[in-house]
Amino acid sequence: MRGWQPLQKLLEADEGPSTPLAAGRRLTATSSAPGFRPPTILTAHVLAPYPPGFARHLFDENPVPTLRLVNALLRARVRARHWRGVFLLARLRVPPDAFTLPLLLKSCAMLPSLAHGRAVHALAVRSCAAFADAFVAAALVQMYAKCSDMVASVNAHNAFEKPEMVLRTSVVTGHEQNGMAQEALDFFARNVVGQGVKPNSVTVVSVAQACSLALDVEEGKRVHHIAVKLGCELEMTVATALVDMYMKCSCHEKAMQLFCRMPKKDAVAWAAVISGLTQNGLPDESMRTFKCMLLDGPVPDAVTMVKVLAACSESGVLRQAFCLHGYLVNAGFCDKIFVAAALVDLYSKCGNLGSAVRVFESATEKDVVTWSSMIAGYGIHGLGQQAVALYQRMVASSIRPNSQTFVSLLSACSHSGLVQEGKSIFKSMTQVYGITPNIEHCGAMVDLFGRAGEFHEATELLYEMGGTADAHTWCALLAACRTHRVTDMSEVVAAKLLKLDPDHVGYYNLLTNIYAFDEKWDSVKETRGIIRDKGLNKVPGISAVEINNVLHTFTAGERSHQDWEKISTLLWELSPKLRGDDCFFQSDTHMVFADF
Repeated sequence: MRGWQPLQKLLEADEGPSTPLAAGRRLTATSSAPGFRPPTILTAHVLAPYPPGFARHLFDENPVPTLRLVNALLRARVRARHWRGVFLLARLRVPPDAFTLPLLLKSCAMLPSLAHGRAVHALAVRSCAAFADAFVAAALVQMYAKCSDMVASVNAHNAFEKPEMVLRTSVVTGHEQNGMAQEALDFFARNVVGQGVKPNSVTVVSVAQACSLALDVEEGKRVHHIAVKLGCELEMTVATALVDMYMKCSCHEKAMQLFCRMPKKDAVAWAAVISGLTQNGLPDESMRTFKCMLLDGPVPDAVTMVKVLAACSESGVLRQAFCLHGYLVNAGFCDKIFVAAALVDLYSKCGNLGSAVRVFESATEKDVVTWSSMIAGYGIHGLGQQAVALYQRMVASSIRPNSQTFVSLLSACSHSGLVQEGKSIFKSMTQVYGITPNIEHCGAMVDLFGRAGEFHEATELLYEMGGTADAHTWCALLAACRTHRVTDMSEVVAAKLLKLDPDHVGYYNLLTNIYAFDEKWDSVKETRGIIRDKGLNKVPGISAVEINNVLHTFTAGERSHQDWEKISTLLWELSPKLRGDDCFFQSDTHMVFADF
């Protein structure tokens, strides 16, 4: 064996990630000599970093595989993401150890396969590694979380006598990734804070993300305080998670304060701010932040650019859209499917449907998101027939629609009055594609029935929803009552709506206008009193128009525009002409009433 030591040291030196093939080639060249059979320890050095095919070839050269060789082969499979190939161990019948089990469990998680995971769990229990080895226990917790079985994940955590921080963090992360934000926060409070265990920065990131999901800013502030005490507040991953949390909890000022204090900012941090400002109704601020990123920050990646496109679509400035599209072409991002989908959405919301269609048709690959974006674009422009035709073309192209596709499609049918098409599509969603309708689907159908005056169908669907309808759904029905002047039903709908969202001034104004049309002045007075007592104020409406590459904005009730007098004079002159017999314009003044 002494003669093998120099070669073994050479292989160990070549074990780095940049030179695995060199090591394999040296061993392959040496193994071509007649009668050569490399020792197990040498083969294991090459197996792990080598491509799975050649790793298996070297593995088969050993007549009696050892556990070390099996683990090396499994690592080669895992690195190549050949998850199904990892289950080679089951055929070899080599008893697993604490190195084997995490590899098997990771493969189960990535497939994901709960049945395989349970079988590996049984192996871990039989070898006692599930209760004694922290790496195996963490892999068990993560596997069950990836397979969406959080009960088993928590049980695996509880079975470990002295769980380390990585194990507790895995449970918090598992709850958060499965949409169980409150459970994640409860577990953290009970098993970390409650037991006086000191969390680490990874734990802080997971809990901050759970706060974002739960929209719990108070708990988020407590997590921020913990990060300050730990001294990790300004670490890039922690600060980014906290910034994202504050943005999603509508505390953009605190988010920006923390962002400005960050010593280093990567593309993910900039993307969190750009996206967060847009979500908080500040698309112009979002675009200014993007300009700062171009000047002083890292080079934007494709994900960041999608956030920027979303900000631009909210502001609706077509010139910016063209500039961003040119930047994407120069940066080489346009060949990415999700960028094409974002561009389609951008042009649709900026009012340039022709450009949206050209981007869609020129895309070499179209996934379900791209198709859904184009369907939504037709819906925004009131072209329901074209949306339905595109959906049929999508199905004919063997693209399976998802939940968001049907939201866009049903909304398009609603805005175009396509009742029968909407009914048929809603029925096929469950019967053909097995998609369970959610609040958005049902809300779109209620809006569709309400606009068409089919109130019996609308109320029947609301009854089938079993009380899960949100305020937006009830508001759609109330607006339909206003349009069709169904005053009796409007009072019932308004009562339900104001119970769900008692501080939305727009709902009170809508109800007041309905009362005014029906000349129920006492009810008008009462509703106005509620608005006054609650101190509610209507957010002024803002409109914008782009003329000669200049964006002009107008706020209701204000006269700040430099050409306000000229615009008012022109409107005064046009008013009699609009009311003339030769003009198709017809204003609806039935529901005009004073805003409060």
